[in-house]
Amino acid sequence: MENTTGYVKAELHHGVTHIEFFSPQGNSLPLRLLEELATAIHAAGIDPDTKVILLKSPGDVFCAGASFNELAAITTKEEGLRFFSGFAAVINAMRHCPRLIIGRIHGKCVGGGVGIAAAVDYAIAVEPAEIKLSELSVGIGPFVVGPAVERKIGLSAFTQLAIDAGMWRNSEWARRKGLFAEVHPTTDSMDESIARLLNNLSHSSVEAMAELKKVAWAGTEHWDELLETRAAISGRLVLGEQSRAAIAAFIKK
Repeated sequence: MENTTGYVKAELHHGVTHIEFFSPQGNSLPLRLLEELATAIHAAGIDPDTKVILLKSPGDVFCAGASFNELAAITTKEEGLRFFSGFAAVINAMRHCPRLIIGRIHGKCVGGGVGIAAAVDYAIAVEPAEIKLSELSVGIGPFVVGPAVERKIGLSAFTQLAIDAGMWRNSEWARRKGLFAEVHPTTDSMDESIARLLNNLSHSSVEAMAELKKVAWAGTEHWDELLETRAAISGRLVLGEQSRAAIAAFIKK
């Protein structure tokens, strides 16, 4: 699709499926792109030619979370549930995927973008890749992505992010807490490390990597139901008067 509407595309190169998502609004994701991203991850996971997956995006921001234009258009709890279920579908697709997913975190992560970065199996970032869970500042909360973030960084660090919703944490903070596996000073050094890891994994046992992923995600078997329940909470709260005002003010900026 044209860049004016955003896209999700997947390309296979030497056993590595590169999945790239893009939205012209700072890589904030509307429901259509969330659904396409979940579908692309599922397809790569069952592709016998795919040994490992690289998840990435272009632009200055890795992912700015939910599309505020679509949040503003939600008028019923049912619409809210459907929209936030899009993030649930992406995280669950990543969780169910039998292939290891490497994340190329080249820029800032906000809201749902932090959840996507947390759901990859190994995140390699660059120093400017700051993170922020901004949901509370717009009258909702990081309910859908919360389990993925908490799984990576622990309850204490997650609640720090969730409560101080206006504060950016730098990439070193994210590395120390376990969200990022590596942080590099330049994009070139980040990409060199990604290339090295992908080459190693593309020559590794697919079966062994699948078993390793099962171990890493043990205890999340109930997330299909949990994330849907969390999506319903966000879908209800986004209709609140305070949330509507905050979203409208953000769009006017």
